[in-house]
Amino acid sequence: MTLTSPGPTLGVVGGGQLGRMLGEAAAPLGVELVVSDPTPDAPAAPVVRDQIVGGFDDPETLRALAERADYLTFEIELADPDLLEAVGEETGVPVHPAPETLRLIQDKLVQKERLRAAGVPVPAFRQVDAVEDLRAALDDLGTPAMLKARQGGYDGRGNVLVEAREDAESAMDEVAGPAMVEAFVPFERELAVMGCEGDEETDIFPVTETVHEAEILRSTVSPARAPDERIDAAREVARDVLAEMDGRGVYGIELFDTGEEVLLNEVAPRPHNSGHWTIEGCHTSQFEQHVRAVTGRPLGSTERRDPTVSFNILGDGDERREARLTGEATVFERDRAHLHWYGKHEVYPLRKTGHVTLTGDDEGTDELLASARQLREQLTFE
Repeated sequence: MTLTSPGPTLGVVGGGQLGRMLGEAAAPLGVELVVSDPTPDAPAAPVVRDQIVGGFDDPETLRALAERADYLTFEIELADPDLLEAVGEETGVPVHPAPETLRLIQDKLVQKERLRAAGVPVPAFRQVDAVEDLRAALDDLGTPAMLKARQGGYDGRGNVLVEAREDAESAMDEVAGPAMVEAFVPFERELAVMGCEGDEETDIFPVTETVHEAEILRSTVSPARAPDERIDAAREVARDVLAEMDGRGVYGIELFDTGEEVLLNEVAPRPHNSGHWTIEGCHTSQFEQHVRAVTGRPLGSTERRDPTVSFNILGDGDERREARLTGEATVFERDRAHLHWYGKHEVYPLRKTGHVTLTGDDEGTDELLASARQLREQLTFE
């Protein structure tokens, strides 16, 4: 490829924190970003060439985005795959990952059925369309079990833990739509792998341990504190998942380690919160890798530089208010600590507003994680 100024333009559906970090990674490569997002002055806006304000499924918005782009991608699953496919065909702008992959991922039941058929190990699951279906599934799968909305859920939203058969009606009311139910997995730890599909090449980042509370990711630990055989199993599952994905880009692959086997939880066809640690922790970040992949460049090295942990900065308190973080000086004072602020104007409970990464030298991951928790305790919102 020949570098020019201005360089090629990557159009991104979604202008949240993932779009922001894509913009930060694209600039050194000579790639400019234009994002579309319904929120004016979205988090990505300050670091990209331009933002088109419009809905994720608005035809005029996506056509305007495609007309300004040499490549199209998305950083949110709310993008409309049919519209992306149509706009890509009309304008001749390639879309990666493929719209067909987005269709597959958007419906959690279809996703699980496809991957189970491909031999990927998944928890036992059932389709449920009514309370009676759920009760029958619970009789088969046992309780507790996890009821999931088939579409639209993220960060634990759309998921309901069903503790007993008599909770079936209230659980279905809470999901309020087509659903699936999974057998509860008594895992020892959760793992994640960021997979990469390039132009006739595939790679994966190091296996990462993820720590959740209330189904919200709190911390990541790399290398994962897991036996070698579980790490190898996670890598194998990740590669089997990638074989079923169509289109270039980075894929977030979430896994359960039961102590005996590794099971797939879910797949995201985009950079993922569990891969944010790669910005400082790897020679190529997940965001640079995604830009490389969707623009047809060779993939970068996924090798880890150092032991790395990260933690999310989540909204606290009980109500919406201006995002004013205090205590950040403790991060700047700590060697090899890196603050990432997402530029969101408003904070509310458990909203992701940033993250902090710590890289180690002689420190092990347990010591790094303890340091991360100490730093997190110093951060709060006024």
